[in-house]
Amino acid sequence: MPDDPTCPLCLRPIPEGAKASRHHLVPKLRGGKGGPTVLLHHICHREIHATLSETELARDYDTPEKLRQHPRLAKFIAWVAKRPPGFQSKIPGPRRR
Repeated sequence: MPDDPTCPLCLRPIPEGAKASRHHLVPKLRGGKGGPTVLLHHICHREIHATLSETELARDYDTPEKLRQHPRLAKFIAWVAKRPPGFQSKIPGPRRR
């Protein structure tokens, strides 16, 4: 059996059956249609889009490494690292600035 894929944001495995989604490294509306994507935990993907605008993503945060360096995302990663790999928040978070 192959290893579970690893989320490039939080670096935890994405277990089979866990909710996951594809993230365009450059948003589609900012020229990323057909560009590279990465598979993320759904909770990690939601946090990226709650934190950064599409313009910010395209201009400054177009790699997983750059995303991990963002202060708010770094704090989220430290928090989510303590949860099991299939963890899903039951309460949707508001978009924060």
